[in-house]
Amino acid sequence: MAGDVLPRSFVMPPNSEFGIREINPGPGLAGSGPGGAYELVERMEYLYVRVVKARGLKWAGDLEPFAELRLGGYSCTTRHVGKTASPEWDDVFAFARERIHAPFLDVFVRGRGFAKEDHVGSTRLDLGILPDAPASVQPDSSPAPQWYPAFDRRGELRGEVMMAVWFGTQKDSYFDSAVHADAAFPVDDKLAAHIKHIRYDVPRLCYVRVKVIEVRDIVFADKARVGEVFVRSRVLGQVHRTRTSMDHRWRDEENGHLFVAAAPFKDYLNMSVVGIKNGKEEVIGHVNVLLDNFERRCDTRPISPRWFYLMQPEGAAKADKYSAKISVVLCLECGYKVLSEPVHYLSDVRPAARERERERACIGLVELGIREASLTATRTRDGRGSCDAYCVAKYGVKWYRTRTVTDSLSPRFHQQYHWEVHDHCTVLTVAVFHNSQIGDKGGLVAGDPVKDVLLGKVRIRLSTLETGRTYAYAYPLISLHGGGVRKTGELRLAVRFSSTSALGLLQTYAQPHLPAMHYHRPLAVVQQEMLRREAVTAIAHRLGRMDPPLRRECVEHLCESHALRWSMRRSKAHFFRLAEALEPLSAASTWFHHVCRWTNPVTTVAVHVIFTMLVCCPGLLLPTFFLYKFLLGMRNYLSRPKHPWHVDTRVSHAETALPDELDEEFDKFPTGRPPEVVRMRYDKLRSLNARIQEIVGDIATHAERARCVMTWRDPRATALYLLGCLCLTVITFSVPFQAVALLTGLYLMRHPVLRQRLPDVVANFFRRLPCKVDCLL
Repeated sequence: MAGDVLPRSFVMPPNSEFGIREINPGPGLAGSGPGGAYELVERMEYLYVRVVKARGLKWAGDLEPFAELRLGGYSCTTRHVGKTASPEWDDVFAFARERIHAPFLDVFVRGRGFAKEDHVGSTRLDLGILPDAPASVQPDSSPAPQWYPAFDRRGELRGEVMMAVWFGTQKDSYFDSAVHADAAFPVDDKLAAHIKHIRYDVPRLCYVRVKVIEVRDIVFADKARVGEVFVRSRVLGQVHRTRTSMDHRWRDEENGHLFVAAAPFKDYLNMSVVGIKNGKEEVIGHVNVLLDNFERRCDTRPISPRWFYLMQPEGAAKADKYSAKISVVLCLECGYKVLSEPVHYLSDVRPAARERERERACIGLVELGIREASLTATRTRDGRGSCDAYCVAKYGVKWYRTRTVTDSLSPRFHQQYHWEVHDHCTVLTVAVFHNSQIGDKGGLVAGDPVKDVLLGKVRIRLSTLETGRTYAYAYPLISLHGGGVRKTGELRLAVRFSSTSALGLLQTYAQPHLPAMHYHRPLAVVQQEMLRREAVTAIAHRLGRMDPPLRRECVEHLCESHALRWSMRRSKAHFFRLAEALEPLSAASTWFHHVCRWTNPVTTVAVHVIFTMLVCCPGLLLPTFFLYKFLLGMRNYLSRPKHPWHVDTRVSHAETALPDELDEEFDKFPTGRPPEVVRMRYDKLRSLNARIQEIVGDIATHAERARCVMTWRDPRATALYLLGCLCLTVITFSVPFQAVALLTGLYLMRHPVLRQRLPDVVANFFRRLPCKVDCLL
């Protein structure tokens, strides 16, 4: 197993610097079946210390006690408890056994405000007498805690501490809640939350539809009842408004406005009726409605409007009779899947309604083992390179965050997770971040809004995985920023997809990718992207309130919130992707061109014979085509891809991107660059759009010529075209179809001796047709 560990100085060969590399699965992976716990990762041993409570603490004066653990050069503390002589902590700490070099564990009971070496009492435990962790089975429970005496410097008893100390593995029940305290600096109760392993449950999101019908009995500040008004709707930070209306009705607005809300829907919808007088806005009335009171809809049935009485704004003169009201259609659209990530990277396709989740039954299980990484230095600590790395795995509504391995360029995580799969045409995303919140200049210490740094991402599309096979690979971690592309290391993963229903797995290919509401009432692309940004904001807000919080930049990176920003590099990548996808058509066109030019007479004669056979026996045409596709697919099976896809700098055109293009890609919106830089980029964009404009103009010209041939814009050309159609009608009626098809094919593949370099008659005729280019300025 030792040979399965990445060395610190590992360097990939130059020709595969950004490539993927298969790794040795190890004894825990080879031949293992699905369903086992921690079989995709290596066994790691930890020293667990559970500090439960203390009693009988003797100290002159007030005491806010806490316990401090010291193991060699490592130090960590429990939570502070109020003024008491019998504090209860029940905190669990874990130390990686491979990092332990001290034979004793010292536990000090101290108080808030004590000097560095002052303490109430202390106790020392000999680690050599502890039994080793079980080799293959998971322990039923941790050892029972026991009381240990705490003595002061003079050897006098100052109280007792209840603790449990044992060696275990990551299978231990306390692993998830333990604070991994083997950091390069003291771990206090504020830092402990940032180096723990945790699971985040993404809130259930739902679209909120608000459609204003009309308002009645409104009164302006000048007692007028007629004037221009509009309705402003607000849910948290999302704001929409209707158009301005004189008759105070908006029945022509069919769909209304959509907001994004998160369960349990305890937020309020605020609707304000705003009037416009002399170019100034004044709030006439407002109403707040709890989202949880909205009607829930999973289909296309109509929702009846509801009337709400408006409240006068604060500070307005109280009217004797104020009966203004608003009619509005309110509902929670539970039949949609709220898209928080691009459609190409979806990890969950189930609708928001829980009763509709049964339509997407579980078809399998995906297991992920995050093993270890080999990273480059992201900061300097004590004159050497260092990194405080953690991983976040995202799939569906369950996101997992590993513990932060501090001060290590070769962090070992060895954590295994699993998810239920309801649609295997989804993507599992794993991202590696540098934790900037801890250390000498972290946000927890300096109080600065320091952002965590993305080191790289790995996307695994489940549909590309073979059922039951374990994929153990070292994926490259690539970081792209304004200065260029850089490999920040490797991440070793093991992933396996197992199917629970082979029939259900195959049936998913016939099902729509998104819930039915996306097709019955589709959302506009612009509206969908706007709602996606709001969904990312809602997720970041909810996960940012957990302990430890998942920072907003992490959520944005995982949800690809910047996928729609302009990038010359991405434009090139998409263009060459399209060119590569159309390469078979180009190759077929080139091959047919060589056949027509008789470059290889044997091939051309064979094509003539096959073409004649198919024309004479048209019933063989479709069977021959499908047989060819089948044989081609079977031939490609022998050269099928052995490795999964990974982030490729060649496909992304990251290596060839110019510095100015990368600077433009990472520029914020609106831009903050100097005017001369913006002018230069604008001129470059103008030249690029000029070429695109020319291509679009040529396509439009050909389309208009094909259409104008029947409009008598050129009477002589239209007359010739109709005369030709009449002649072809007589010929195709009197001559069998096989003869027409055979003569046409033989004419196209005629020998070069029978050809001429000038364009043929049809091309000359089409080129002379009129188009609307004459109408342009």
